[in-house]
Amino acid sequence: MKKSQETQEDSLQQESRYQLHQIFISKIFKSHRFFQALVLYTLLIGFGFGLGFILNVHIRNVSFNPQIFRLSTLSPSLSSSFSTPLQPQPEKVVSLKDTVVATDDGDDDEGQKGHSLVKPENVMHNMTEEELFLRASKIQEKTLKKTKKVAFMFLTRGKLPLAKLWERFFKGHEGLFSIYIHTSDPFYVDDDIPETSPLYRRRIPSKEVGWGMVSMVEAERRLLANALLDAGNHRFVLLSESDIPLFNFSTIYSYLTNSQHSYVDVYDLPGPAGRGRYNRRMSPVISRRNWRKGSQWFEIDREVALAVVSDKTYFPVFKKHCLSNCYSDEHYLATLVHVMFPGKNANRSLTWTDWSRRGPHPRTYTRGSVTGEFLGRVRNREQGCVYNGKKSDKCYLFARKFDSGSLDKLLYFAHRVMGF
Repeated sequence: MKKSQETQEDSLQQESRYQLHQIFISKIFKSHRFFQALVLYTLLIGFGFGLGFILNVHIRNVSFNPQIFRLSTLSPSLSSSFSTPLQPQPEKVVSLKDTVVATDDGDDDEGQKGHSLVKPENVMHNMTEEELFLRASKIQEKTLKKTKKVAFMFLTRGKLPLAKLWERFFKGHEGLFSIYIHTSDPFYVDDDIPETSPLYRRRIPSKEVGWGMVSMVEAERRLLANALLDAGNHRFVLLSESDIPLFNFSTIYSYLTNSQHSYVDVYDLPGPAGRGRYNRRMSPVISRRNWRKGSQWFEIDREVALAVVSDKTYFPVFKKHCLSNCYSDEHYLATLVHVMFPGKNANRSLTWTDWSRRGPHPRTYTRGSVTGEFLGRVRNREQGCVYNGKKSDKCYLFARKFDSGSLDKLLYFAHRVMGF
């Protein structure tokens, strides 16, 4: 009886050990599967981080332009897996080596050894500002044997609201103009502009601009430097997003390319809004006697443009001492031209602006203000003007400010009054 009980106990112990063994084997198997899953997930996460790093490096190498990431910027091997592109192709990036500066030897436009002085195929590039300004300042004026072109430089906050008017203005005159757009919003993307438009892909590498700050002058110099890369550009016009042309293209082109002067508004203004903005720390580089004021909107020739881009004397002083309540955009170019080019400047702007209302900003014209009589009247000044030594009835070629709501009226009068 006692032996039988011992036998049963041994049997139960063996069965219990077997069950424990099975449980242990099962846990080991499950932990092994867990370990496999952990390794797999770790590899997947590592692969994702690695792919993201590679794509980030690739995008940074393509362009420093801070636009929204698009699938079309991927490498060909990746983008080819998509049957159709989701976005238009981005700007072609132009490296520093793509623009060749002509040497002083020889008179051939094509330069030496078959290399030519060429502009970037697209205005978006990856040059640093130091490289850009150095290259722009070395473009030799004696190489300019091409058809004279006018560079239209738009300083905007983002979208050009009067684009349709300008597109009609430029139509049919390809090869006689270049367009450059600087946007104060560096994240603005101009993908809504059709490829057939002369404004398509004309935005240069831009930085944020503050009203009345020295960054405004930096943007103007940036526009000039990019425009100087095109050796065909002889005249340079600064325009805002609210500017309109007052004549057709042929009239404006002839006026500018045949002019013997540059057009920078320069005058000496007593009082707090003029001489009162002078900072004595600017002396001796800039004296109070040479301090000048003028309209921001200019039209200059290539010689003056090169001087502005190459300036290492006056601009650093403005950048350091013309700060708040100085409004360097109203003083920098006026002072520089007064000192360096007193004999070749017409001392007037070609852009009409209405300052009849008091305040820091000129009047903005809306749809109801636009009439044919008004557009014809603003072309001239009551006291008249002088062009190449002779009295002229064409004193203003452009006018501002017009809001986007006036576009349809401006298009209506474009042919009837302005001739395009």
